[in-house]
Amino acid sequence: QVQLLESGGGLVQPGGSLRLSCAPSRTIFSPTAMGWYRQAPGKQRELVATIARRGPTGYVDSVKGRFTISRDNAQNTVYLQMNSLKPEDTAVYYCNMKSRSTPEYDYWGQGTQVTVSS
Repeated sequence: QVQLLESGGGLVQPGGSLRLSCAPSRTIFSPTAMGWYRQAPGKQRELVATIARRGPTGYVDSVKGRFTISRDNAQNTVYLQMNSLKPEDTAVYYCNMKSRSTPEYDYWGQGTQVTVSS
């Protein structure tokens, strides 16, 4: 069973920065896509950012210009650099890795809490 191990969450003041990291617990075939989702209390989980194997990225409008997703294909690790954080960014952030080629898979992390508050 593969686990995705997330780190980097915590408490930060508005305007601050955090960097999230996510790596699989064992070697996996290269993901087709990696992404970060978040879920705030009382809200549905939403897609924050995605990155494809060859690099194209996508972001939800609310984080464009502030968050940057990147990946290390050699280590199958994905990062989320979050700058200019706002209280509305407070949520549990989840890492996701999926493969649409054989073998197919869809792995999720346990989540890491990000709290933006003064």
